[in-house]
Amino acid sequence: MSYKIPLFKLNFDGAEARAAADTINSGWISTGPKCAALEEEFAKALGAGFALSTCNCTSALHLCCLVCGVGPGDEVLVPSLTFAASANCIRYAGGTPVFCDIVGPGHINIDPEDILRKITPRTKAIVVVHMAGFPARMDEIMQIAREHGLKVIEDACHGPLSEYKGKKLGTIGDCSAFSFFSNKNMSTGEGGMLVTGNPEMAAQARLLRSHGMTTMSYQRATGHATEYDIQALGYNYRMDDIRASIALEQLKKLPGDLEKRIAVRSRYLSRLADVPGVVIPFADNKEFVSNYIFPVVLIGSDRARRDRVREFLHAAGIQTSVHYPSIHRFSVYKESNAVLPNTEYVSDNEITLPMYASLSESEVDYICDTLINALA
Repeated sequence: MSYKIPLFKLNFDGAEARAAADTINSGWISTGPKCAALEEEFAKALGAGFALSTCNCTSALHLCCLVCGVGPGDEVLVPSLTFAASANCIRYAGGTPVFCDIVGPGHINIDPEDILRKITPRTKAIVVVHMAGFPARMDEIMQIAREHGLKVIEDACHGPLSEYKGKKLGTIGDCSAFSFFSNKNMSTGEGGMLVTGNPEMAAQARLLRSHGMTTMSYQRATGHATEYDIQALGYNYRMDDIRASIALEQLKKLPGDLEKRIAVRSRYLSRLADVPGVVIPFADNKEFVSNYIFPVVLIGSDRARRDRVREFLHAAGIQTSVHYPSIHRFSVYKESNAVLPNTEYVSDNEITLPMYASLSESEVDYICDTLINALA
C-alpha cells in the first residue's frame, strides 16, 4: 500500500545523480579514486585512524571478526535484538554466537551484566550494536573487555557521527562496521565501511577485502604496480566508485540531516513522554546521535496487542516496522537455547515509528495522536 507517512525517506537530490554520472563518464567505475576519497573523508569525520570501504556492512562485520582472530572454537558475545548479520558474521568466521540480553525497554542495547555472566574460557570477542544510533554502555563494556582480554567489535550501522562521551561511535572498540544500505542515514543502496585505529588490522582487512591480493586493479591501471601476489584466502568485498561517489555526497549532507532529526525526536518526546503504557528507549540520552530510527516499547502488552496497534497505524496511512525480531528465535539459531527475557519482551512489543529529517511537526503530531488513539 501507499502510505501517507512512510517509515523513511531518502535524503537525495540531484547531487547524487550528478556524482554517479560523473563517475560513469570518467571511465573508471570499480574500486578506485572515489573509494579512496570516501575512506579519507569518512575517517576524518570520525577522527579514526583507518576506514576501508566495503560492498556492504555484513562484509565489514565479517572482516572485523577475522582481524580480531575469531575462528573455530571461539565464542563471541552478541545481542539478539539486532539484525541477523550481527550474529551471522561470527559464524562466517567459524565462531559461535553467544546471545546476551539487553538492559531493558528503556535501554535496548546489550547488557554489560549479562556479558559478564556469559564469559567462558572460549570467549574471544564482544559484538556491540548501538541500536537506533544510541551508544551502548561502552565504559563498562570496554572495562570488561580489558579485564578478560577480549576484542570489541562495534556494529555502528545505526550510528554514523553518533557520540559517546566525546568519542564517535565506531572509534571506541578494536574495529567497527557501518552500513550505507538504502534506509540508513547515509545511503548508497548497498555499501559499508570498516573502521579501526589499529594499523595491523587495517592492513589485514585491506588484504582480505580484495581476494588477498597485494595490489588492486586501479593501482595497476594507473601504473603504480604491474603485478600482484595473493597472500591470503580473501574475498570480493570491495565497494565500487559509483557507490562511493554517491556516499561522498551523502556524507556532506549527514551533519545537517542529523541536526534536523534531533528536532523531530524532540517533538516525539514532548508528545509521548507522559503517555501511559509507552516507554521511549534512551529518552534520557544527552549525547549527539544519528536518530536512525524512533522506537517505542509498549508496556503491559503482548505481541498480539502490539500488532493490533501497528494495524491501526497502518490503516491511518502510517508505515511502521519492528526492530528487531530476536535472532535467537530464528530456526537457524534455535540450538543456542538462549533465555533472554528483556530481549523477547521488547522484540514482541516494540514499534518503530517514522523518522527522517524532512518529517514535519504536524506529521509527528498526527503519528502521536494516532498512536494514542490506538492505545486507547
